[in-house]
Amino acid sequence: MIRLGTRGSALALAQSQRVADSIAARTGEEVELVRIVTHGDVSTAPLATMSREAPGGVGVFVAAVRESLLAEECDVVVHSLKDLPTSPHPGLIIAAVPKRADARDAAIVRDGVALADLPAGSRVGTGSPRRQAQLRRRFPDLEVVELRGNVDTRLARVLGREAGVAADGSDVEAIEPDLDAVILAAAGLERLGRLDVVTEYLGLEGWPTAPGQGALAIETRRDLSGPLKRALLALDHRSTRLAVEAERAVLRRLEAGCSAPLGAHAFLDDGMMFLSARVYSPEGEQVSSAHAGYVDDSDDPAEELAARVTDELLANGAADLAPLGGGR
Repeated sequence: MIRLGTRGSALALAQSQRVADSIAARTGEEVELVRIVTHGDVSTAPLATMSREAPGGVGVFVAAVRESLLAEECDVVVHSLKDLPTSPHPGLIIAAVPKRADARDAAIVRDGVALADLPAGSRVGTGSPRRQAQLRRRFPDLEVVELRGNVDTRLARVLGREAGVAADGSDVEAIEPDLDAVILAAAGLERLGRLDVVTEYLGLEGWPTAPGQGALAIETRRDLSGPLKRALLALDHRSTRLAVEAERAVLRRLEAGCSAPLGAHAFLDDGMMFLSARVYSPEGEQVSSAHAGYVDDSDDPAEELAARVTDELLANGAADLAPLGGGR
């Protein structure tokens, strides 16, 4: 039996089960999900400050999962790539990055109106410093509210929820709606089968999302071999890996954490890779950069493109807007 480590949230279990099914189909082996509780699952602190509480200061949703893998309590783990620290971990390797899902953010607005049509003073919830900055820049008349909790809890803050019993037998508390809208990742809503609640999708050109958003990372120990290794190699999607490597290289070069107010998006088209990134102040000021290059013209196109984008961001004052280490 292959043991796949995962966080215990509904979203983590849903995306891990998809990977488990793919591995089972390619290996012919049964795949068991091993639930792991992380620091990010138990902390109630805002995302922007939570990393200071975590062991080692990084990877609040990752550290415990990796420890389980290193202790050989599981054989492979699945992360949301946007939560994964950019520095490599000794002894571990990202064995596969499956084809990326929708990288956009989505708005869920009460009564189905657009964000732009909400009256001044309407309350919009998100725990992401990037999304908070983008909301303040685009919609300065709206009130941005710090938000934590799983997807169902966040949706209930807008749509409401009656008391009941969950599928696992636990009690579900009633929630009265107290927000007018929330911003969530479209990929997560799709994996949970909740795209029906989306009011509008926020375009990547004007609303770049977190580096790696929409993509998964399948991590293993470096000494992995045999049928599982071959199965993971088959799951790896080259153009997705190149794109997210470029986005995450911007994050790494700026020495910014996964909660930094930074958006980046890369994609490949006809042999070229396009990369754009924006750094925000908490109030919504921004600097941006975009570059493109032919993939075959470089031994490491992701790193080369990220270097050009990062250099331009720093030259334009990115380090003065946000708490970045790059250039300081």
